[in-house]
Amino acid sequence: MAAPTLLPSQLRGVLVWPWWQRLLHWGLALSVLAALITHESGKIHEWFGYSALGLACLRIAQGFNGPKVARFATFTHGARHTLNYARAVLNRQEARHLNHNPLGAWMVIVLLGLTVLGALSGWLYTTDRFWGIAWVGDLHAFLTWPFVLLIGLHLLGVILAGLHHRENLVAAMIHGRKRAVNKE
Repeated sequence: MAAPTLLPSQLRGVLVWPWWQRLLHWGLALSVLAALITHESGKIHEWFGYSALGLACLRIAQGFNGPKVARFATFTHGARHTLNYARAVLNRQEARHLNHNPLGAWMVIVLLGLTVLGALSGWLYTTDRFWGIAWVGDLHAFLTWPFVLLIGLHLLGVILAGLHHRENLVAAMIHGRKRAVNKE
C-alpha cells in the first residue's frame, strides 16, 4: 500500500495551542515548580504562589469565556466518556486527540483547582485573621502532596501518550503543532 500524499500544511502539522496559551501553560508550570522548590523561602515562595494564582485564574477565566481553543467545553468530556477512554488506555486502544484527551482534560481542571486552593490557603495564612491558625497552614502543606503526585501523573501521561501515538507532546506544547494526519 502506498503512503498517502501529504500537503505542505499537513507536514507542518496543525496549530493546536496558540503562543499565548503555551506561554500561559509554561508560566504556570514554572511558577508552581518554583513555589514548590522555595517552600521555605518566605517572600520568594509567596511571590511564586501569587504568580501561580494569577496565571491559574487567567487560565480558568479563559476556560469559561476565552477563545474557543481555550474553553473547557471544547476539550472536556463527561464521566462516561472519560471512563471509556481510561479503559481504552488500559487496553492500549485509546484514540488520538488533537487537543487534550479526556484524562488529560480532567487533569488540567484538577491541577488548576489545586493551584488555586494551594495559593489561596497560603495567602490566607499570611493574613492577620488566619496567621498562626494551624488548620490553614496544615491545609496548605497537605495540598502539596496530591499536587506533586498529580504533576507526576500528568508527566507520565504525557510521556505514555506521546510514545503510544508516536509524537513529542512536550515539543508540541513548545511550538503548538501536532501532526494532522493520523498515521496509525
